[in-house]
Amino acid sequence: MTQALIVVDVQNDFCPGGALAVPGGDEIAAPINAMMDDYDAVILTQDWHPAGHSSFASSHAGKAPFETTGMPYGPQVLWPDHCVQGTNGAAFHPDLRTDGDLIIRKGFRAAIDSYSGFFENDQITPTGLEGYLRSRGITRLTLVGLATDFCVAFTALDAARLGFEVKVELSACRAIDLNGSLQAALSQMEAAGVAFRS
Repeated sequence: MTQALIVVDVQNDFCPGGALAVPGGDEIAAPINAMMDDYDAVILTQDWHPAGHSSFASSHAGKAPFETTGMPYGPQVLWPDHCVQGTNGAAFHPDLRTDGDLIIRKGFRAAIDSYSGFFENDQITPTGLEGYLRSRGITRLTLVGLATDFCVAFTALDAARLGFEVKVELSACRAIDLNGSLQAALSQMEAAGVAFRS
């Protein structure tokens, strides 16, 4: 058992009509579903914020969504309220298969955001994903999901740093592309040894 598919944040709030919609986010559910049976393990990540999370612009007086603020762990993009625990927006897109092996919930600590499936944004606090993969002897990862330039990229970079062989299936990802963030993320991933398939 060596290969896992990591399905990143295919949730209603990141799809058209959601609070932080990624253009075409709903288009990737069917291709992801078709890939799942080809892997030894399938892990889904799920953004799972408490109400009033520190990454929400609404939690910072005078700040608007997509502005940046300083946090103890570094710069933080402020987002519209999204993926609040227990809401429909936090649920997986209804077209997505959810019969994987594990769901990793992230971003549930009120004071820190979490883009990566491996670590909170402090790059120290683990989600448990690495331990799960190691315990199953998995060394090769394929990443799909939302958004290419944030949660997919951060997950890929952490995976590469941890020594996994990482590939991003670009046809089953969609990007926010905030101020050139997509090209920057692709360049960072390439430099880290992440492979791409489109």
